[in-house]
Amino acid sequence: MAEGLKIYGLYNDDDILKQGAQALVDKGIKISDVYSPFPVHGIENIIGMKWTRIAITAFMYGLTGLALALLGMWYFMIMDWPMNIGGKPSFDFYQNLPAFIPITFEFTVLCAAHGMAITYMVRNWTFPGVEAKNPHPRTTDDHFAIEITPSENKKFSSDEIFSLLKDSGTVETFEK
Repeated sequence: MAEGLKIYGLYNDDDILKQGAQALVDKGIKISDVYSPFPVHGIENIIGMKWTRIAITAFMYGLTGLALALLGMWYFMIMDWPMNIGGKPSFDFYQNLPAFIPITFEFTVLCAAHGMAITYMVRNWTFPGVEAKNPHPRTTDDHFAIEITPSENKKFSSDEIFSLLKDSGTVETFEK
């Protein structure tokens, strides 16, 4: 087998995928990745996937949105062009703060959501026009794929990995 190629097992049912992945992991195979058309709950624990840190970025983007919203409203409504709206004093930011809370909340959510979406696209390289990284076209429709990197499983030969994949319930195995 050429260096850098990966071995894939294609499944047609998510329960069979989970059972097959568990059987492979129990035999000592390290699974690199799983491709599926929808989230398969529990597979991340089976294959030992690390948890994402996207929540941390959401918090940072939210704080940025909060700071920008408060700074902007202070500048626009207090410093640049103070207006007397409904008898509220226009010279103190803290007295006007309750009126700014809805806008602050909305801008915080806007920045967090857009920041997470952009971070996700950059991190996974899923921009419009970029070729998909999935190994088989059916993994976006109705099939699931397990990716195994032979260099991470040195104690197994490629033939042994193919044999173990076929025994785990795959409908097709291939290398790419």
